[in-house]
Amino acid sequence: MAGGIIVRDAHFPGRAPVDAYGNGGFRFADMSHRGSILCLPSGVHGWQPADPSRLTPEDFVQALAEANDIQIMLVGLGREPGLLPAPLRDAFRQAGISIDGMSTGAAVRTYNVLLAEDRAVAAALVAVD
Repeated sequence: MAGGIIVRDAHFPGRAPVDAYGNGGFRFADMSHRGSILCLPSGVHGWQPADPSRLTPEDFVQALAEANDIQIMLVGLGREPGLLPAPLRDAFRQAGISIDGMSTGAAVRTYNVLLAEDRAVAAALVAVD
């Protein structure tokens, strides 16, 4: 077996509040992650949407697979809030999940509050510099 670096999908197997964001990443559970993240009932996952400015249901396959454990999906869209595309809103509505787009900072704060209240919340957070 040849030596070298083994690259694994980024995943923290638990629900954790986001302690900090910025500089292109996030801090949570005494760890840091560079890039965007999905905070799901199954844990915090590294997330790379194809185009963060044009999110599609395909970017949320993992979240939709956990629909039974999610009532609210928060989407942090970067520095500025924006409107989520209709196909994305429709996919979540069909799964019985309320979805709301906002700035990443607002999504982090709202996620942390709802998580502390033990709500069935998930978040998709686009990293900001």
